[in-house]
Amino acid sequence: MNPRLEVIITTEMPDTRRCLPYYDSRMAASVRPMNTRSVPLDLNALIILFEPWRPWYWVDEMTGDTYRIAITGVTRGLGRALAEGMAREGHVIFGCARSHGGIEKLRSAMRAPHAFRVVDVSDPAAVEKWAREIISDGGAPDIVINNAGLINSNAPLWEVPPEEFSRVIDVNLKGTAFVMRAFLPSMIERGAGVIVNMSSGWGRSVSPSVAPYCATKWGIEGLSAAVSREVPRGLAVVALNPGVINTQMLQSAFGAGASASPDPKDWAVRAVPCILRIGPENNGDALSVS
Repeated sequence: MNPRLEVIITTEMPDTRRCLPYYDSRMAASVRPMNTRSVPLDLNALIILFEPWRPWYWVDEMTGDTYRIAITGVTRGLGRALAEGMAREGHVIFGCARSHGGIEKLRSAMRAPHAFRVVDVSDPAAVEKWAREIISDGGAPDIVINNAGLINSNAPLWEVPPEEFSRVIDVNLKGTAFVMRAFLPSMIERGAGVIVNMSSGWGRSVSPSVAPYCATKWGIEGLSAAVSREVPRGLAVVALNPGVINTQMLQSAFGAGASASPDPKDWAVRAVPCILRIGPENNGDALSVS
């Protein structure tokens, strides 16, 4: 006899805008609310249907809206994966990074209407100029993702050179603040918009040898929460813990052990729909991609 499982299907849908485990967005159209009822299912069939090794989620109807999305640190890692993933969904990407070579490669790979600029987010004048270009060409972006970040070389605090500590602070924390300062006035004027500030598991916990990085990510959590109380209704400012992903930063901290973590492109399959569903009701939330 096959094992059987009773499943309750209900019209009460989970919050689809929370960053929770997601399944492949291509399955979204097949998910619909149903009348509450008890359904006997063959357990073997259930395993085949839901494929538990895939991340899984409920989604609502896709709106079909095209979003204008600004992403910092766009030339590699999570930023590059988000840009490519969101562009595939039909959204327009405005990206920046410090790498001239990386920006040129993106310009070749992702042509207009996408636009990419060389910008150091620790330079407030450069950030303001980049923001003005975007705003003058269509208004405030719908979503701003503060992704640019650095990590210090593994060392106890007393061995981290002062200039290295300063650079991590300048990019991770001050850069995030400069980007918010540049875009928020236009988003407030429009009465809508989402700012996603990339945090980290080390913004909610700590680890030795990366104290400067931890300090900036705890700062991102506090900065996001505080600014969320300053913006009017209709906007959202959130801190997002992306999880543990095999990026250059993780390799810097974990070495070869980083290879056990997901690739940024695989991560983006979950992260893209997660971010696109953040809305005003999430303002001030500390979210995670899991």
